[in-house]
Amino acid sequence: MVRPDHKDWSNKLNDALWAYRPAYKTPIGTTPYRLVYGKGCHLPVELAHCALWAVKNINLDYERADKIKRDHDAKLRRKTFKKGQRVWLYNLRVKLFPGKLKSKWAGPYQVKRFGKFGEVEIEDFDNHLR
Repeated sequence: MVRPDHKDWSNKLNDALWAYRPAYKTPIGTTPYRLVYGKGCHLPVELAHCALWAVKNINLDYERADKIKRDHDAKLRRKTFKKGQRVWLYNLRVKLFPGKLKSKWAGPYQVKRFGKFGEVEIEDFDNHLR
């Protein structure tokens, strides 16, 4: 986390790189650290302790966290569907394996059933359920 004026980003760069390199990446099927060095990354105890302290320090600011949650929730819109309505299906796999001309949307499909808990059953126009 950097200050609101973004002047201390260079001080946080090493920590950000240490957080990024040992994290598993789905598109490459391994960690960037393992790609470069050929072995797994074992963090020093001091770094692990600092990371735990940072998480605890950030989580202690409940008032700020509640404000961020309220702002996020205010932007959410509840989707309601009706039987027979035509919809497009978002394909998450394209986001994980991007291509220049691949569309992230598939369809159109037709809503077959909309449940009271938000579940939606769709079918294409050849009656193949999804």
